Order: sequence, then C-alpha cells, then structure tokens
Amino acid sequence: MTEQELARLQEPLEQGYAEDLVAHRGMTPEAALERSVSQIRESLPAGAATEGTLLRVGRVDDTEVGWIWVTLPTSAAPRHAWIQNIEVRPAHRGRGYARRMIQLVEAELAQLKVPELGLNVFGTNAVAIGLYQSLGFEVTSQQMAKRIAPAG
Repeated sequence: MTEQELARLQEPLEQGYAEDLVAHRGMTPEAALERSVSQIRESLPAGAATEGTLLRVGRVDDTEVGWIWVTLPTSAAPRHAWIQNIEVRPAHRGRGYARRMIQLVEAELAQLKVPELGLNVFGTNAVAIGLYQSLGFEVTSQQMAKRIAPAG
C-alpha cells in the first residue's frame, strides 16, 4: 500500500471504527472518534512505512476491491500476527475477496515463519464470524458486556 492509498483509506477507517465503538461500547460519538483517531495514528506512526506492519491492497485487474492491515509479532506477542482491519468495498462483497486477502496474508506470514494469526470481531458480525470460522479461526477468548441503565 502506498502512502497516498493509506491517506485515502484512513479517514473512513477512523470513522467506521468510531461508529463500532458507539454501537458496541456505548461511547458517545465524540469520544469514540477521538479514541479511534488516537489508536489508529498511534498504531501507524510512520504511515504506510510503519515497521512491523503489513498494509496490502486487494486488486482484481485494475480495480481496488479492498484492503487488509496486519501487524507482525512483537516482543509482547512473539508468535502472533494480528489482523487489525480487513475491508472489502461494498460493491465487491460476497465474491470471496476477504477470504483471498486473508489467504495471501497467511502465505506471506508463513514465509516470515509467523506461526499464528489472530483477530477481533464484534459478536454481532455474523457474516465475518462465519468467514473466519470457515478459514479455521477459533475462539481463544471472549469478552462480554452488559449495559446498565442509570439509576433514577
């Protein structure tokens, strides 16, 4: 991925993550956007050139169909690469492009001798969960939350 491609994708990524934080974590839109922007920019301090990061654009012929962002193992998690984000453009969904991007990243990670790939997925995203399960991902931890109504 080029720096220009990342610049074009970054704002929609920040907005989409903020919307997920509002929907699934009960944050206000303002707080969610602030957290989203902060986390993403901290994770990509050198943009597309950030060390330990794979940013790949999925293309079919000359058409960009999606993209994937993977972080490589760190000292805190020396065996695990992590899918930070994967996205297929709406007009191209349902054609196997997310599956193929993950498979290509897995092949790249195998060449780097990375033994495990992980990800997070919101529990309400049944389509993504089905895809990940079909690719052999398994639940290794689970978070649960319950919203509490204010007293009064």
